[in-house]
Amino acid sequence: MKIASVLSLPLFAACSFLSVAEPEIDQEHVVRVLSALSADSMEGRETFTPGIEKAAAFLAAEFEDIGLSSFEGNAGFLQSFHVSSLTREEFTVSINGAEIAEENRAAATTSERLSWTDPADFRLMVVGPDDDFGAMFFELRNGDEDVLMFVDPSHRDFFERIRGFLSRPTRRLDLGAGPNTVVVLGNAAEISSVDVQVTNSVEQQGLANVVGVIPGRRADEIVLFSAHYDHIGFSRAVNGDSISNGANDDASGIAAVVELARYFNEMRRPERTLVFAAFTAEEMGGFGSSYFSQQLDPDQIVSMFNIEMIGKPGIQGPNTAWITGFDRSDMGELMQRAVEGTVFSFYPDPYPDQNLFYRSDNATLARLGVPAHSISTTAIDVDTDYHQVSDEIETLDLDHLTNTVRAIAAGARTIVDGDATPTRVNPEEV
Repeated sequence: MKIASVLSLPLFAACSFLSVAEPEIDQEHVVRVLSALSADSMEGRETFTPGIEKAAAFLAAEFEDIGLSSFEGNAGFLQSFHVSSLTREEFTVSINGAEIAEENRAAATTSERLSWTDPADFRLMVVGPDDDFGAMFFELRNGDEDVLMFVDPSHRDFFERIRGFLSRPTRRLDLGAGPNTVVVLGNAAEISSVDVQVTNSVEQQGLANVVGVIPGRRADEIVLFSAHYDHIGFSRAVNGDSISNGANDDASGIAAVVELARYFNEMRRPERTLVFAAFTAEEMGGFGSSYFSQQLDPDQIVSMFNIEMIGKPGIQGPNTAWITGFDRSDMGELMQRAVEGTVFSFYPDPYPDQNLFYRSDNATLARLGVPAHSISTTAIDVDTDYHQVSDEIETLDLDHLTNTVRAIAAGARTIVDGDATPTRVNPEEV
């Protein structure tokens, strides 16, 4: 049975806050945006390619056509910024007068040049044979200290993986910000002298989010609807097709954001200010959402509805969607209550072991205390199209996708109207 025969436009007739005079979530609009973004002409929307620039221009035109206002500080709907690409030029390490061989050293740096000539320049850390080297390394990368790590040779296999990863060019949103980590494979020694020299070449690369606004009566209370419009570009060809179109990931989410912008803009002026953001570079580390989070006071963001991969029914069947980090705030519970009396329901993320709360653009804002959650429907444990050239519009259930947009509109309504306010996320738990 097609989902539309179970849940179509009358879905929210039982919801007292909607009336027949209000606008509709239109499947034709949703499919048009989805088709444009997942077309071969967009070339998979990979960051730093003509394809993603074409996608950004398309979305900016959509926001203009809807009649949104531009975000403060932006020229039009493009929120342009740069990241710094660092490529290793030189790297030497000498400890107590002895040079460390190339195969036994690695470095994660955040600036054009790093120079340590005094043991006071860094904190020394020793990773023993029974320590969890991986966990210790990644904890440092999320910290703010410069560290020199001595790693026991028993960890060589994982060290080689880290070394290979760190030898590639890296990108930084804020050049020079964040910790530097130098890793030496070998037995720990008391350091009397040290000389660490790293030189990187730096290239500036341009990016752009696409952001539109519906001003509300409360300018300092923001409800954010977001998704990422980038994807992975070209992949290994299958039957002559090498374009990873990213219809579900995440053209489906972007189509939802655009249609929600149209829907809310056709209603009366909202109580709270609504911001609609199409983020770039989610697939390569969330640079778009990171930059966006620096452009406003996160305490003013009442909630963030981040929409990810809603083109296929979830494991609990049609008319359901799951929410990451459900227990981190009560936003999910508020959405559940808002759709009571309908056939739609929201439920907690069924894949807690995959840490999905931390793997999308919501995480950047959640770390700042925002009730920021991703909404999805795809059964990712069995989905065969994720990051494949087969992620095409033909694989999606368009009735389900449209009905999910309707449900998000209804689930967010009490928050948009200022009748409900989600609890904040505790940053110390993120």
